[in-house]
Amino acid sequence: MKVLLQAATIYNPQSELHLQQQNILVENGNIAYIGPDAKEADTVIATDGLCVSAGWLDMHAYTGEPGLEYKEDLESMAAAAAAGGFTEVVVLPNTEPVIQTKSAINFIKTKGHSLPVTLLPAAAITVEAAGKDLTEMIDLYQAGAVAFSDGSHPLQGADVMLKALQYLQTFNGLLMNRAEHTRLTENGQMHEGEASTRLGMKGIPALAEEMIVTRDLQLLGYAGGKLHFSLVSTAAAIEAIRKAKADGLQVTCDVASYQTAFTDESIEPFDTNYKVKPPFRAEADAVAIKEGLADGTIDAVVSAHTPQDVESKKLEFDLAEFGITNLETAFAVANTTMGLPVETLVEKLAVNPRKILGREEVSIAVGEPANLTLFQPDVIWEPTINKSKSKSYNSPFFGKPLKGKVVGTIHKGQLVLNDSF
Repeated sequence: MKVLLQAATIYNPQSELHLQQQNILVENGNIAYIGPDAKEADTVIATDGLCVSAGWLDMHAYTGEPGLEYKEDLESMAAAAAAGGFTEVVVLPNTEPVIQTKSAINFIKTKGHSLPVTLLPAAAITVEAAGKDLTEMIDLYQAGAVAFSDGSHPLQGADVMLKALQYLQTFNGLLMNRAEHTRLTENGQMHEGEASTRLGMKGIPALAEEMIVTRDLQLLGYAGGKLHFSLVSTAAAIEAIRKAKADGLQVTCDVASYQTAFTDESIEPFDTNYKVKPPFRAEADAVAIKEGLADGTIDAVVSAHTPQDVESKKLEFDLAEFGITNLETAFAVANTTMGLPVETLVEKLAVNPRKILGREEVSIAVGEPANLTLFQPDVIWEPTINKSKSKSYNSPFFGKPLKGKVVGTIHKGQLVLNDSF
């Protein structure tokens, strides 16, 4: 199969072709030609404002398979990911059973062989993601785990965090933790502030995130190792990470692409599609996130894709589950709300995630395998429920205009053109 990308602007900072407009021919899964000449092809993609970058990698997504396939299975997750421009996705371990054995890792990898998206399993740090006994992390790493995280269950015990950091150093493994002091957030529904008081909802204080960030950074300084914070959301947490980086600690972090789309004052009250964890914070936190993205403190932007079935969301606000389905809209939401140049946003979607995970850099060059995302950063569109690829529809972005549309992906010899929107 031959695919020609006609007059595509290349986003590839490591290449001399960066920001150049070229024709790109992909043949049998490899890049066969880059230059000004027209080439014969089975499929020609020629659309105004076409851009191409290394395939995007999402570091934070949940699936329902195994055990919760009614929320999302691996096939629907891969379809949603490709529609959103992702060619690789880190699958968090909060399934039933938890991803904590070599057979579970192999299950994810095997299921992903035929899919247009590479599934990268993250294994649990502790047994059943319960925060107590460590899993057999060396075996899991050798089986193919790309990182270690308890996912939606933030590590609470300082002793467990310390042991995990020390253990992971035997193979230079990455520990990912979402910073939340769960005793401080128990029964919390939204950001603790004037809005939560006015609405009569139990708040989730910024302090709960900041305390764990401070603790984990102290443990990192003591034990060494590599630590990644998932879904940072507060100004103080970002400032602590900024200082730790300046001090030379091996710490990185990411933010959900939707985190600056709303504040606690701007969400639609009692609409459970706005119920996320960490919650939409105050305006000052949103400003701090944008500053952290601009100065490099925040390394990556992630989907935080959390599919929930109707029965989990169509409830009273305090009974509904947390989360947004966001693989298909992650780029557009970030491009619309974060105020980043396209070049910087692509770096946080395609380049930095691979650096953090220690994966090989993807180059746009003749002879290289085609691992590409095709997109139009200036196109305005509206996502709709009836065209979504995900099994779940828990999103506040349906019917809202967004800037930046994915055209498709080329990966593993498969071309996926985005007809979902």
